[in-house]
Amino acid sequence: MLAQRLKGIIVPVIAPFAADHKLDAESFGSLVRSLLDQGAHGLVIHGTTGECPTVSWAEASRMVDIALEIRANRSIPILVGTGSNDTREAVRLTKRARSLGADGALVVTPYYNRPSAQGVLEHYRRVADVGLPIVAYHIPYRTGLELNPDELAAILEIGNVAGIKESSGGIRNFIELGGRTDKALLCGDDLYFFAALCSGASGGMLASANVGTNRFVKVYEAYASHRLAEAKETFDGLLPLIRLLFAEPNPAPLKWVLRQTGCIRSDAVRLPITPITEELRRRLEPLLSSNRNIL
Repeated sequence: MLAQRLKGIIVPVIAPFAADHKLDAESFGSLVRSLLDQGAHGLVIHGTTGECPTVSWAEASRMVDIALEIRANRSIPILVGTGSNDTREAVRLTKRARSLGADGALVVTPYYNRPSAQGVLEHYRRVADVGLPIVAYHIPYRTGLELNPDELAAILEIGNVAGIKESSGGIRNFIELGGRTDKALLCGDDLYFFAALCSGASGGMLASANVGTNRFVKVYEAYASHRLAEAKETFDGLLPLIRLLFAEPNPAPLKWVLRQTGCIRSDAVRLPITPITEELRRRLEPLLSSNRNIL
């Protein structure tokens, strides 16, 4: 079952663009190889970090095909973002993700139209009926919709829901849900990753892990092996980088760092996301020059 495979560091992969803002499939393939070589336990294609609002489904499909080909026979789950605030559209995209051969779909709670908890539950039931395992994505600061632990637990009770990506800005929901489900609880707030592991999370979907992936993997593997001091020390060493990667809208800082380190060929983003400011460049440069081992 997918729920048992959703552990460790699952990377929501950026969508690299060339200088002309077209999809750079070659850079994407190189990045996916690097992520897997560094030990990533899973990938998400066409998520928020992958600029899904401005990436076409044709481009997303191309990236999924590339990722599946590179993964080959490795048992690394590949999920595709198929969320929408229109249930019919979420169902349609999830069917397309299934047809591509994805292992699951990441489905954000409906945004903007602010449905009731019952409406959200029915939304997930309809998407789950497609037959592709899904991970519900709870991120209130983006959607304007915050669910309480009982409402999240009800979503987890849906048969084809494999887990939840929890990004509500704390660890309360991990504490509340940890003893109520055997499904995957994944931290989506990078700064809370270690605390979430200590509170029942099975892993994290961490945008920051596009950079220094092996060190994030080391945090998880040390924790899973009960080497808590080592896990905490490694995570603490990543905190300055994590803070700077979210100092301006994601994924622009990620792309700049990946370009500087030669992982992708351009740090281009699509509007309304804009490149990072000169001020953030000045703050990142010393970190890169003094901490090359984290990249």
